[in-house]
Amino acid sequence: MISSALKAKLQTLPLEPGCYLMKDKNDTIIYVGKAKKLKNRVNQYFVGAHNYKTTKLVSNIVDFDYIVTSSEKEALVLEINLIKKYRPRYNIMFMDDSSYPYIKLTNEAYPTLRVVRDAKKDRKAKYFGPFPDASAAHQTMKLLNQLYPLRKCEKMPKKLCLYYHIGQCLGPCELTVDPEIYKEISEKIARFLRGDVKDLVSELKTKMNAAVEELAFEKAREYRDLITSIEHITDKQQVQVEDNKDRDVFACYADKGYLAIQGFFIRSGKLLERQLSLTPLYGDPEEELISFLMQYYQNHPLPQEVIVPLELDIEALQEVITCKLIQPVKGYRKKLLEMASNNAKTNLLQKFEVMERQNETTEESMRQLAQKLRIPGLSRIEIFDNSHISGAFTVAGMVVFEDGLPCKNDYRLFKLHTENSDVDSMKEVLYRRYFRLLNEGGRFPDLLLVDGGLTQIEAAKEILGSLDLDIPICGLVKNEKHQTASLMNQNLEIVDVEPGSALFFLLTRMQDEVHRFAISYHRKLRQKAQTKSILDEIEGVGEVRKKKLMSTFKSFKRLKEASIEEIAQVVPAEVAERIFDTLHVEP
Repeated sequence: MISSALKAKLQTLPLEPGCYLMKDKNDTIIYVGKAKKLKNRVNQYFVGAHNYKTTKLVSNIVDFDYIVTSSEKEALVLEINLIKKYRPRYNIMFMDDSSYPYIKLTNEAYPTLRVVRDAKKDRKAKYFGPFPDASAAHQTMKLLNQLYPLRKCEKMPKKLCLYYHIGQCLGPCELTVDPEIYKEISEKIARFLRGDVKDLVSELKTKMNAAVEELAFEKAREYRDLITSIEHITDKQQVQVEDNKDRDVFACYADKGYLAIQGFFIRSGKLLERQLSLTPLYGDPEEELISFLMQYYQNHPLPQEVIVPLELDIEALQEVITCKLIQPVKGYRKKLLEMASNNAKTNLLQKFEVMERQNETTEESMRQLAQKLRIPGLSRIEIFDNSHISGAFTVAGMVVFEDGLPCKNDYRLFKLHTENSDVDSMKEVLYRRYFRLLNEGGRFPDLLLVDGGLTQIEAAKEILGSLDLDIPICGLVKNEKHQTASLMNQNLEIVDVEPGSALFFLLTRMQDEVHRFAISYHRKLRQKAQTKSILDEIEGVGEVRKKKLMSTFKSFKRLKEASIEEIAQVVPAEVAERIFDTLHVEP
């Protein structure tokens, strides 16, 4: 049931384009949407039947704000900016998923190849891709580096390196190389990356046959392996199209509250395929696809054309995305779209059965927990754990679970005062965490879970009381094997958890995760302290020289065995002398 205040506010909405911002009981923005007519769109959330996930979203809406815009295009752009700013929990965030690798060929006197995640519009480089994943990009670059002797070093070295001696670099750092040679190599690489490899394969086959005739079988095998690698990389990515245009194809498929988006990237006849997203769906599938396209092309260059489904309303999108948007009804573009749509459907259905079983278990465990602790609307849980050795390197970890699933972006680590007791450490971390949330207006959890019983709960109650916060508290009570056995609520009452139940496994997962997170930070600090080098105490030895020394001598033992003259080849003579004297002081 919606409140009378919310009903009254719904009546005041205008029939104009704009964005709406849904808020929960903590005044936190949980969903951002856009609309051609705000009144009609926002009212749809509170009337009629919805799927489970949309119903869950609506059940958490306590209030909303809206911003009227002058056009639908303006609303589209504003929606993306608001999503980026507030990162609402129920919006599908594509920015993190949509950073795909490209191969960058620099336009320098001595060009290089690099795998990058951002394809910029500049004259200093050409970008090829996107590739379906980083391994495909690196595999292609590795092959190109074998085929063509481009510069490999990021910074020009002062002398010839290993790449020159194995024939993978022309050595421009010391030798004079005709710029036309590099220009020709760059053109060959560009043709390769556009899928034109016939001449290259023909040339390698000629060399392979010549090597066989000369009985140079090892060399012939190398050429054969190169040909096989080229065919492996290029043949599997070919698709028959009627032209050589660069085009992207996007389709989506929604079922049972989930959305799959499939994207095909076609570059000069080369088809690169990747499933872009498989996420819970809280809004309209077509609107989410438009949101994806807006976010995707903020980070990626536009092709010559983008192919999208016919049912998509692209009027506002076309004003924002400046390349040609096509909604085919026949022909090879229609076949490409159908291929993308079928892949989206197949991917979702194949994964959905497993996801559904996992989610049913998770949802059931969250329902059990909410019922046992009498916390309606339980969603966000924050769990804390401390780690130390005899009071040294004391740290704490906080992990967050949302609807039974870990939210790793919200995890936090705390370096605490040494010599604290476990109780004092818990007080310190809780005070720091929630005092900061109060100051920053952050989102508070529905439940605070401590890895301990009575003493930890009392410590948590004391801190929350001092901050005037009303957050339910619960402790994980362990048995003699240090395994989760039951819960203790804030009234210090034992809440039984049936071994082997969905809730038991959820709590065990939470306990294991927070323990892993805290102890890995503790080990990192301890290792850092243990590996602090005696070199740090020597005048004239900073981080750069220390790295050069260890890179040259490989180990502290070899450095200690080195003479002053050998050390002086890496650092200045007076510094080398100080290093030698320090390492050979009698104990």
